[in-house]
Amino acid sequence: MKNILNTFFTNCAHPQGWMGRMMLKVMNLCHAPLTNWGLSLVDIKDGWTMLDIGCGGGATLQRLLKRSNGGRVYGIDISEESVAKARSMNAKALGKQVFVEQGTAAQLPYENDSFDLVTAVETVYFWPDLPNCLKEVYRVLKPGGCFAIMVEVVDTESMWTSVVEGMTAYAPEQLQSLLDEAGFRQTCIHHKRPSYATIIGTKM
Repeated sequence: MKNILNTFFTNCAHPQGWMGRMMLKVMNLCHAPLTNWGLSLVDIKDGWTMLDIGCGGGATLQRLLKRSNGGRVYGIDISEESVAKARSMNAKALGKQVFVEQGTAAQLPYENDSFDLVTAVETVYFWPDLPNCLKEVYRVLKPGGCFAIMVEVVDTESMWTSVVEGMTAYAPEQLQSLLDEAGFRQTCIHHKRPSYATIIGTKM
């Protein structure tokens, strides 16, 4: 039973097969409160171009598009299952206002200064070489653009790191420090009970 649970929860990092498809449904539902709260902290404007890294099942793409009249939303995920689910969730706007592709945060396939907002919901735990990934985010943001990291696991000793293979938990203060080192300015941490945190930085 323990091995089955570990396999299921490890699909948080890279959803695959039927377990991955189940996990994507769970994430779309369970991440909603954190995502809605985190996005409420950003003054999203109409016509923005936005990117969600680790877009999972695509629910965050829908939420971003609803908050920006005439906006364009891009999603990227390392998982083929995630890309398929995100495209299906956003089928009506796909290729028009929503664009989803497979890829990694370590090498974003976008031009410099492309996005007004980049989001990362419950995903930085799995980014390889996090400092380099944050530099990639900085590169693709427009000057004045905002990066919002939303996390629920805020304890570096969290039990989840032993359940989910390849997971690294970061304290919000660690993430803020890493944003500072990557060149972000006006970095700040927002907390909400029980353990939600949103860490925001701006490219100046």
